[in-house]
This record gives sequence, structure tokens and C-alpha cells, in this order.
Amino acid sequence: LPHGTGKTVRVLVIAQGDKETEAAEAGADYVGTEYVDKIQQGWLEFDVCVATPDLMGKVGPLGRILGPRGLMPTPKGGTVTFDVDRAVKEIKGGKIEYRVDKTGNVHVPIGRVSFSPDQLRDNLGAILDSIVRAKPSAAKGTYVRSITVSSTMGPGVAIDPNLYRRRA
Repeated sequence: LPHGTGKTVRVLVIAQGDKETEAAEAGADYVGTEYVDKIQQGWLEFDVCVATPDLMGKVGPLGRILGPRGLMPTPKGGTVTFDVDRAVKEIKGGKIEYRVDKTGNVHVPIGRVSFSPDQLRDNLGAILDSIVRAKPSAAKGTYVRSITVSSTMGPGVAIDPNLYRRRA
């Protein structure tokens, strides 16, 4: 997101050698292979886990612990990579993942109440551009039917989706 989410994200990087120092320089909060054992003992004080492909053999058994919490590194999510520098900087810079629930709704945070209207508009525009870009070529008809924005426990405010149609 252009203005981030307003949250500070704690990043764990499971790497060794040069990648370990690269991750530390990029701003990762926790770096090293010793965290694999700590996680097995119940330590989960991080928000995102990044791992290098060569260490996925060690990280794989943690799937039962990390998987249900959405913390397991995945290549699709960009958290299994040798380019840990770029991955950490993107995550710290406000990269978010969104998924569609079974009824077709996308729930994604766009910012905080303390953000200015311009910041919220920019973040919403970036998310909508991403959603429209992800539209499958086989999908026909209206892709985004409605948009509703709300605070966590506040009422929803409907927004006209035609205002955010991607101009190609």
C-alpha cells in the first residue's frame, strides 16, 4: 500500500549465511535458524515469516503450528525467496495479502482512522487496482459489484465502484 497499514510489522527471517546478514540489514526483527526450535516450543511473537528455499526442509514441519495462524511462508505469497532483502523491505513498507472468502467478499485493511482522507483514498485505489489486475481472463460481466468501507466495528459506507474502474 502506498501509505502502509499503520501497523508495525514484526518480521522473522529464517536464513543462514549471507542471507542472514542481508535480512538484518533490510530491517528484519528476528533472523536466524535457531527460531525454528523456538517456534516448536511455542514462540510466536512475529507477524510475518520469510524463509529461504534451502531451509524449507526445516520450516516444513512447523506447518501444523504456523499454517492455521496464516504465518507459514509460501512461494505464492512471496515469503519463500532467496531475495530476502526485497521481501523484508516490501513487508515493512506495507505489503498486504488479501484472500476472497467463499461468498466472494474481499476483506482487507486500508489504513487507520488517523489516516487522512487522501491516504485512505490512495490505499483503496491501490487495492482496487490490484484486484482488477488479478481478474481472470475468463471472467465475464461486472467484476467488482459493490464496495463498502467501514471502521472495525463501525457502520459500512457504500462507495460507487464505477469511481474506481481501472483506466487501461
